[in-house]
Amino acid sequence: MMENSIQGRKILIVDDQERNVKLLKVLCRGLGHETIEATNGQEAVESALAHQPDTILMDVMMPVMDGFAATEKIKSMEETKHIPVIMVTALESREDRLTAIAKGADDFLTKPIDLEELKLRLKNNLRTKGFHDFLAHHNKILEEKVDERTKQLREGYIDTILRLTLACEYRDDETGAHIRRISSYTKELAAKIGLGSEVEDTIYYASPMHDIGKVGIPDSVLLKEGPLDDKEWAIMKTHPHLGAKILEGSASPYLQMAVEIARCHHERWDGGGYPRGIKGEEIPMSARIMNISDQYDALRSRRPYKPAFDHEKTYQIITAGDGRTMPEHFDPVVLQAFKEHADVFADIFDSYEDGVVT
Repeated sequence: MMENSIQGRKILIVDDQERNVKLLKVLCRGLGHETIEATNGQEAVESALAHQPDTILMDVMMPVMDGFAATEKIKSMEETKHIPVIMVTALESREDRLTAIAKGADDFLTKPIDLEELKLRLKNNLRTKGFHDFLAHHNKILEEKVDERTKQLREGYIDTILRLTLACEYRDDETGAHIRRISSYTKELAAKIGLGSEVEDTIYYASPMHDIGKVGIPDSVLLKEGPLDDKEWAIMKTHPHLGAKILEGSASPYLQMAVEIARCHHERWDGGGYPRGIKGEEIPMSARIMNISDQYDALRSRRPYKPAFDHEKTYQIITAGDGRTMPEHFDPVVLQAFKEHADVFADIFDSYEDGVVT
């Protein structure tokens, strides 16, 4: 089976002497292999990249780039380092062989060429290449299976988080539309600020968990019509701490960011927020993004203590202030991104206003 597997392989012949190329071509084709040729080391490197031969027969003394330099280059590149290189040379000094080995040569073939030696050298190196190709193909299949399984687990994991978050949100949001909008707001801001696709993905799934601590707030406080008294407000202000305690301790990047957001999304850039009163860059970026996103959605939504505001009034309150909400509450970078892309927020709110994409 292995004998059959090394028939009809592609051999790159590298030599600047036409007669040597012709001889090796005839011998290799007589053994059932396909051949391609290069006349110097630079051409050999380019051909190895372009044609991905199964073995390279490399002369040493050549113009432009010699065989040692070409071998070193081929072995340094991820795309070609696995291709066996057989040095074909009349040089027999110990130094030359050590140099060739140091450059990455896999084997040697001495001039003048002996057909039986060529046959054995090719056979051994093609077998090695065949094993590599088999393992690479097998590993690719395994990676694809692992990736597919990981994708399934990730989707199931995210779906579970979403459903648990929805269960919490349904206590004070009949449609659950709020958390869908929050995901979109935060992802858009992360993209506009330039935080990268990984952060965009993570914040999209982490941000809906911002208020999960409300599961520990009594309905008499959470659903109260009208303003909260001091005692009730003190109870409400514990939900960031409760949420962080519920979520912390996981190795998941989604839950790690969710802890940041749950704990800090009511902190303000000027230090006037809660529960810890931290300010500026002490507040995680994820929570700074969440803060303005949550504020926008709260202003646009009806609450027991207020009617829903339209986009124009909400924009005015966030960017100019109304005494209760002020621009200095927000990270200036995040606020600027909001100002430049506020129309996107309006579109997201309208799309999810009834809890479904419209």
